[in-house]
Amino acid sequence: MSTKRIVITGGPGTGKTSIINELIRRDISCLEEISRQVTLDARNNGVEQLFLTKPLLFSELLLKGRKVQFMEADKIETDYVFLDRGIPDVVAYMDYIGDNYPELFTEACQTNIYDYVFILAPWQEIFISDAERYENYEQAVEIHHHLVNTYTKYNYKLINVPFNSIKARTNYILNIVENT
Repeated sequence: MSTKRIVITGGPGTGKTSIINELIRRDISCLEEISRQVTLDARNNGVEQLFLTKPLLFSELLLKGRKVQFMEADKIETDYVFLDRGIPDVVAYMDYIGDNYPELFTEACQTNIYDYVFILAPWQEIFISDAERYENYEQAVEIHHHLVNTYTKYNYKLINVPFNSIKARTNYILNIVENT
């Protein structure tokens, strides 16, 4: 039996990282979001916002990292592993900005299949901008629509996570994973 790969996705500022951090606190296997690290690495190399200045390069780096995470998940000896975003997120963001991307992006979505995808809707009450997040709330809503469309296009049944406390949202996700 292979490890189940479970994606937690949603637009910026929806609580993904908070839930991942709660799962980690509970000693549950997680692979954290890599886009912040890609952004910080670019800043260290003198590029303030790689996603804005070179979106294809940024997305290629994300795609590479998420493919590595996909393979890494199977090597973790546990029933399931959570991932902060999945490969289709890269395509959704490229569609959001209206940029073209090579066929290998689509192929990666078709060949690396996740077992569950939980999606967090935009939630204005918790939305915060920070140094790595350039989007405002309205853009976060638009990104959410692109995420829904992209994951649906690749035949995922999205599981909506209701608004609630971090602990309650995490319990909701774990209840579904552990009882299906």
